Amino acid sequence: MKLSEFDTKMPLDLIAEHPAKNRDESRLLVLHRHDGEIEHREFKDILDYFGPHDLFVFNDTQVFPAKLMGNKEKTGARIEVFLLRELNQEHRLWDVLVEPARKIRIGNKLYFGLDDSMVAEVIDNTTSRGRTLRFLYDGPHDEFKAALFALGSTPLPYYIKRESEEDDVERYQTIFARKEGAVVAPAAGLHFSRELMRRMEIRDIESDFLTLHIGLGCFREIDVEDLTKHRMDSEQMEITPELVQHVNSTRDAGGKICAIGTSTLRALETCVGMNGHIKSYSGWTNKFIFPPYECTTAHAMVSNLHLPYSVMLMLTASFGGYEKVMKAYQVAIEEKYRFGVYGDAMLIVD
Repeated sequence: MKLSEFDTKMPLDLIAEHPAKNRDESRLLVLHRHDGEIEHREFKDILDYFGPHDLFVFNDTQVFPAKLMGNKEKTGARIEVFLLRELNQEHRLWDVLVEPARKIRIGNKLYFGLDDSMVAEVIDNTTSRGRTLRFLYDGPHDEFKAALFALGSTPLPYYIKRESEEDDVERYQTIFARKEGAVVAPAAGLHFSRELMRRMEIRDIESDFLTLHIGLGCFREIDVEDLTKHRMDSEQMEITPELVQHVNSTRDAGGKICAIGTSTLRALETCVGMNGHIKSYSGWTNKFIFPPYECTTAHAMVSNLHLPYSVMLMLTASFGGYEKVMKAYQVAIEEKYRFGVYGDAMLIVD
């Protein structure tokens, strides 16, 4: 398919700048992919579509405070540093993006904090905006990491046109986040409250977790019309043997697998074997899913409503069917659903 086929013509004023007051009270558009029927519900109604021993698979990645503001040595110029991932613990090396990049060269030093307590040296150029920083910090790694993250702020997506606020520390994080490494939140998981998770337990709907540390690649602009030529950034992921057993045994017993989020489905599809069964894996994935692609690991999927041309929209269209999903997006626009990471959700079921 072509990039231009994923223009939903979504008005920018439908992008949610803030989350719903309560996690599970966003709107929920339900798409039945066998016949294209659409329902309008609240997110807390999601359990009505599942029964005992069905399985929800979540992404338990944890977002870290990746945005820092620093000052360049001598000139004092303000520089934004976006932490991507730690490259080496012993030497305090980090892969970062800097803005404005034209001012930052190898050998420059950057100072962070009101008292310039954190110092970093640029030791490599990786891309036009990418740099490798070595933080000059004496002390244990845990102490360094805590000091570094204390200087950072919540890395809200580029399309949210405001600075991060205190509430974002909690709300741009799932309640089950436990494995640090993401700079983008698994948006579908943000809708699950503790109350909703308890209701799942009462109804014997099961849950389990995989890990995929979502990077900025999901927001990177696709610059080719032919989607077969687009290459995703690699992201670290893990599917444990215990999850494999849980997913495969649920499938064999006739239960439904529901992938919570596009990152979860992408991880499952990275490890798919025969008959929709999955295999354990610990490593990296750059799997790019777009129509026509048959997703075989899940029977249902929850996804937020995504922006035009995004890789998340393309994956959603692969799972639900291009025509049905694009029609559902037009309905969502007409009904003024909220889009983006803090927006409303879509459930796709058979």
